[in-house]
Amino acid sequence: MTDTYQPVTLEPRFSARNLIGPRFLLAFGVMAAALVVIAVIAPSVEAPILTGLVAAFYLASSIDRNYLLLRGIRTSGMMTVTDEEALALTDDELPTYTVLLPVYDEPSIVANLLNGVGRLDYPRDKLEILLLVEEDDLPTQMALLEANLSSVTVVIVPHSMPKTKPKACNYGMTAPGDRGELMTIYDAEDIPDPLQLRRAVVAFRRTPADVGCLQARLGYFNERQNLLTRFFSLEYDQWFGVVLPAVEEARCVVPLGGTSNHMRTAVWREIGGWDEYNVTEDADLGVRLARYGYRTRILDSVTLEEANSDVVNWIRQRSRWYKGYLQTMLVHLRNPAALRRDIGLKGMWRFINMTGGVPLTAACNLLFWFILATWMLGRPHAVEVIFPPITYYVCLTLLLIGAPMSIFVGFIAAQALGKPHLWWAAALVPLYW
Repeated sequence: MTDTYQPVTLEPRFSARNLIGPRFLLAFGVMAAALVVIAVIAPSVEAPILTGLVAAFYLASSIDRNYLLLRGIRTSGMMTVTDEEALALTDDELPTYTVLLPVYDEPSIVANLLNGVGRLDYPRDKLEILLLVEEDDLPTQMALLEANLSSVTVVIVPHSMPKTKPKACNYGMTAPGDRGELMTIYDAEDIPDPLQLRRAVVAFRRTPADVGCLQARLGYFNERQNLLTRFFSLEYDQWFGVVLPAVEEARCVVPLGGTSNHMRTAVWREIGGWDEYNVTEDADLGVRLARYGYRTRILDSVTLEEANSDVVNWIRQRSRWYKGYLQTMLVHLRNPAALRRDIGLKGMWRFINMTGGVPLTAACNLLFWFILATWMLGRPHAVEVIFPPITYYVCLTLLLIGAPMSIFVGFIAAQALGKPHLWWAAALVPLYW
């Protein structure tokens, strides 16, 4: 074990704390003023150019994502460790492992712990499970007082701002005590593969030192509950089982999931831990791993979560994710030249497409569908102005070829992943958009 009673330091250039600083505001103001001036001088020129740029970005983004899906289906880059290989390691051969469990306002955590993380197949004397509870979270603390959690260490996180999951995890890793050689993080309701830690140990021993992280696959245990959970399941299965392995094979940035990412503790410390001010600290961590020269491999071991089955909660969750993706993109684009130097031009494009490009294309969906509805209802002249022939045919291609192509790829992915029951979620995926 390694003593980690030391604060971890994140380089200021990688922090979202001062994302909107004077330089950002100045650049944004100059750009906005330029757009206003051009709109006044030549309104019939600016609108078509902006629409054309948006359509071109959307087309390039759609092509790249479908390419990654088809490539990932054809050749899987996941690391597979069999049950026999995982169980072949003796207790003496296993390193110490730290598991972080950040919770907030979850008094029902006890039952979830026993049913999920409590079933991990790993020697107890080499497993450190840290349950991170906020100081002001009295309901959860009271529930824990009545529980027998002999294998879990409860860590009270002192009240301070920001009150975020990454801040709690950073505190847990730097609190008094000896941390493990390897570490991972799970959410309260997670049900990981019981052999996942053993599989990660075997996988790390197979890989060179430049592999800094293993991201396990994420899935849902309630995927059949309703149409929304089926959409979620199809999306997660494609993302973690197909897209991310293809991205890693292309040596591009792999945005981590919020749970089940296994790392060498020394690597976590080297890259500065989690950004306490980033809403999607997991995606940001994946970018920093790449910028520090580390690879992230996808481990073929599934952790099950509970999918949002309520539309309102789904909107809240997606809003937080989209905010975090934009944060992550803007943070790492503070110095585009340095980012290009660290991850290359292709990696930079994929990074933009997989972070800020996700909410931007989602917004484009709303905009273009609204314009289409307006055109069908009244054919206003303004639509003709902002959609010159080239832009019009790009958007027509997206509508007549792009959407059916995404449905077709969804069918293929559902079949390839062994989940043919998700076919009707794939058929209705434009509704999900």
